[in-house]
Amino acid sequence: MPAKLSVNLNAIAMLRNRRDLPWPDVAHFGRLALRAGAHGLTVHPRPDQRHIRFSDLPILRALIDDEFPGAEFNMEGYPTEEFLALCEANEPEQVTLVPDDPAQATSDHGWDFAAHRDFLTKVVSRLKARGMRVSLFADGDGEKAAVEAAKATGADRIELYTGPYGGCYDAPERATELLEKLGKTADFAKAYGLGVNGGHDLTVANLPQLARRIPHLAEVSIGHGLTADALEYGMAETVRRFRHACGEPV
Repeated sequence: MPAKLSVNLNAIAMLRNRRDLPWPDVAHFGRLALRAGAHGLTVHPRPDQRHIRFSDLPILRALIDDEFPGAEFNMEGYPTEEFLALCEANEPEQVTLVPDDPAQATSDHGWDFAAHRDFLTKVVSRLKARGMRVSLFADGDGEKAAVEAAKATGADRIELYTGPYGGCYDAPERATELLEKLGKTADFAKAYGLGVNGGHDLTVANLPQLARRIPHLAEVSIGHGLTADALEYGMAETVRRFRHACGEPV
């Protein structure tokens, strides 16, 4: 099965927030993405609300429930009490936990699962008790022990941090090396019964290789590259292009 595409709306929201105006409308672009066949929508509501605002969350939840009941809502964030309360209020199908400092521009590393095992185990248990699938942001460094520690938290999936791989757009040999590490990490995850997602700096150019190396890749969450392409091709056509890059017969 091809990896499912979840469209990250953060970049759309950040563009909106440059002005005190209601456009571009985050929900409208989410609707366009879902109409074009995206499997779901992803948001990362940071404490400073510099892109997705807390007020966007119930609107996007209602959009999926009312118009696209087969789609999924994925909320990413560092598991502060505030973030967990937002998850419990908006009931995403999936929560992706990331080890971000609030000041970070974007997520740029996975969890140290051994160091944060007890903390993550409690958070995972709390979210799963509310019926949410939990994915943990993970470095794709090919380390079996890290994946084993992730499994021990009770999480359902890991999300491979693909930023270093995506950053090798002009260094194909390095990209091949990093792709193999991502693949090894995914292989270990599969062996431990963990689902595998991926995200960060993925494009229509580098997605096909990732999908071939990790045929059991469940989902990719893509925002920056997809939004950039949407400026050229429009949201609907861009979603179709990314779905094709995932291996869907579009």
